[in-house]
Amino acid sequence: MINVSVSWKKENTPGFVRNKGARRRRILIAALGAGMVLSLAGCKKEQVEETETTISELVLAEETLSPTQADETVMALTPDGPLLPSVEGVEAEYSEPIPDYLRVGMRHSVVIQLQEKLMRLGFMDTDEPTDLYGDVTVNAVKIYQRQNKLAQDGVVGPDTLKAILSPDAKYYAAQKDDDGDDILRIQMRLYELGYLATEDLVTGHFGDSTESAVKKLQEVNELDQDGKVGRKTMNLLYSDEVKPNMLSLGETSDVVLAAQKRLKWLGYMTSEPDGNYGNDTVMAVKQFQSRNDQVVDGYLGPSTRIALNSETAVPNGLRIGDSGDTISKVQDMLSKLGYINAANVTGYYGDVTANAVKLFQRTNNLTEDGTVGAQTMMMLTSGTAKKAPANAPRQTTGGSSSSGGGSRTQTTSRGGSSSGGSSVPSTGSASGSASALIATAKSKLGSPYVWGAKGPNSFDCSGFVYWCLNQVGVRQSYITSSGWRSVGRYTKITNYSNLRAGDIIVVSGHVGIVAEGGTVVDASSGNGRVVHRSLGSWWQRNFICGWRIFG
Repeated sequence: MINVSVSWKKENTPGFVRNKGARRRRILIAALGAGMVLSLAGCKKEQVEETETTISELVLAEETLSPTQADETVMALTPDGPLLPSVEGVEAEYSEPIPDYLRVGMRHSVVIQLQEKLMRLGFMDTDEPTDLYGDVTVNAVKIYQRQNKLAQDGVVGPDTLKAILSPDAKYYAAQKDDDGDDILRIQMRLYELGYLATEDLVTGHFGDSTESAVKKLQEVNELDQDGKVGRKTMNLLYSDEVKPNMLSLGETSDVVLAAQKRLKWLGYMTSEPDGNYGNDTVMAVKQFQSRNDQVVDGYLGPSTRIALNSETAVPNGLRIGDSGDTISKVQDMLSKLGYINAANVTGYYGDVTANAVKLFQRTNNLTEDGTVGAQTMMMLTSGTAKKAPANAPRQTTGGSSSSGGGSRTQTTSRGGSSSGGSSVPSTGSASGSASALIATAKSKLGSPYVWGAKGPNSFDCSGFVYWCLNQVGVRQSYITSSGWRSVGRYTKITNYSNLRAGDIIVVSGHVGIVAEGGTVVDASSGNGRVVHRSLGSWWQRNFICGWRIFG
């Protein structure tokens, strides 16, 4: 039951009782056409003028009825009932009354506040909130209802709305006997980290084995061992600092030796396998994970071992976005053969390097894909590679160092806009690989948002960026939105106003692909699908950084 209080003007108000007399009392009018209780104060004598609204019953307050008691008297609401003009705990002005019950597909401005709170409490991925009560919001509400012992129908009635918007609302926490897709995701990560022994324990039901695995994770990582997955435990699951229950740095065994031999054969290890899990093995495993859709943590967990021994394991190859000494050596060889200017030997594999590699491959009768795989590397180091054709221009950035590597931080200022305070940056137009990335992103408009999905038909925000980049030849592993804060492989943009079409934009808890005309394409939890929308003030307020993949 919800207390409803409405302020009415005295003039021209149907059903208004004029004030004349000596005693103060409340009059409660039950209006059939509106189906609501109006609380009217200050009446001294009962006189109801004839109105257009048919009033079935006039209830007069007794002289013993106090103003406080009258304020607490309301009528019960029903699912088929009318609209409420206000709901206790919602501090906002709305152009339309709040529905008694929010159901999937409805739109109302109160949904914005609802989504904001669910995101803040950890039940929903962070995003620019919308007024759409869609499937993603419904699923978040169901998990909230599960946690708070409410009927799990995904319908936001008075009780659910009041509970979510309450200052005392609790953060997300999964515990024993819970069921749901969120439990499935938690179990999969516990399995990857070696805390769940076998994959058949990934069921979506939080049973004894999952509780034991969570407690073990908490023990190893020095958290309170309550067996529940709250904020600290959830953040730990995807943290670089998480300590796994698996093969890791410092271990020596035949299992490590076998893994090293496989990594060597796939081109990830440069040193000789010795059975010792040293730093070179950690780096090789991370490189393998980044190429094979694994969480990049450097540990040989069950999922990584399965992927490593699979016939479909992707071998190593240098691609756009890579950086390091190996890239510098490749660029130096390309420069000596006339495919790239010496100024572009920067250690960063950008558009310029990719184009030079394509020309090298075409000239030397290799598959032209712009990546340095085993055959291309063998030809580069053979001493018999053909030089660049005399009439072929050397690849150059035209003075910009970002696409070849060079200085990979474009600006040091944070936030703010240099365009007179406008919240929409002038992102310009895109060409080449950046244009292809945006076109790929737009091809998936309308695809449903699903937490943890990596495509090709459904996505979460980071899964969408991951899929799009891989479609245009950038071998980027799947990482969470928080991981995009420090991915480090690309040119970092720290000024919001310097964003350009084709950049990856990272905001607090969310990531998207910058498009032309100050817009962004992203998998939106608030909209429940992939959308193309303006880079408005929400993006500026929550801006962390951008990453320039292409020059």
